[in-house]
Amino acid sequence: MVVRIGTAERGGTFHTQGLALKTVLARSPLLAPVEICESALAASVENAERLHAGGLELGFMAANWVGRAKRGEAPFAAPIDLRVVAPMNAGPLFFIARADSRLRSVADLRGQRVVVGPERSGMAQHAQAILGALGITLSDIAPVNLDFAAGADALVAGRADAQLQCPIPNQVMTNLSQRIAVKALPYDPGALDNVLAVGPHYRRTIMRKGAFRGLDADTAQIAVLNLLVTHARVDETLVHAAALAIASNTDELAALNPLFVGIAELLVSLRAEGPATFSFGLVALHPGAARAYRDAGLLT
Repeated sequence: MVVRIGTAERGGTFHTQGLALKTVLARSPLLAPVEICESALAASVENAERLHAGGLELGFMAANWVGRAKRGEAPFAAPIDLRVVAPMNAGPLFFIARADSRLRSVADLRGQRVVVGPERSGMAQHAQAILGALGITLSDIAPVNLDFAAGADALVAGRADAQLQCPIPNQVMTNLSQRIAVKALPYDPGALDNVLAVGPHYRRTIMRKGAFRGLDADTAQIAVLNLLVTHARVDETLVHAAALAIASNTDELAALNPLFVGIAELLVSLRAEGPATFSFGLVALHPGAARAYRDAGLLT
């Protein structure tokens, strides 16, 4: 049996993490061979739908999508019986602009051309939620529905004023910062708290100075928790093997891909908060994952 993992577009955050994850999981005789499956544009949505259809065993999703999939809310046509396997990372989401732009904070995006991602993508949903928490609707901006690479090209060419970027490090952001001078837009005092109140899938994080060219000071931003999920029907033995491999190889995962730095701390939160720490929208840990974390000493 091939274990198929749904990721994202080639070079995207989920895709690069999936490649690292494959290295670790493929060593288990219960999981090999492992196949990385790319998605087109709306990775979280597509991965949930493919899990529902039986086309995947595991899939990457942003935490804000799992509850909607479980309840069958748009854009999902029917409820999807998802279960959580493991956290993957809590990475910053942030708006960037050209360094010479007159934009000074996220609040200045009203009336601007903003790359928010493809129309059905998780990034477009994040943009709507973040801006909505600040009293800015999508009709208050000119949304530009391009993927990360095409959106970066639009910013370089002057066809966009700002872009919502995904967790760093990512190659598109690194390349963009080498092509033009950029800056990350901060939040006005109190505004970040308004965004964090949107839901438990957002966390406060600090983007450290020098993370990319143009980030000249530590900057407070939001982070979204990304998850590895499965379907309730997927075999408990398979999910146990996958979750145990992840919990046992956090250092290697972080060495393979910096996006996994911090996964050990995310898993340790199970000791203090229990399985509810990764239960979003009533989507619980898969029984195989819960058993793996008990075996690893992370759950009682």
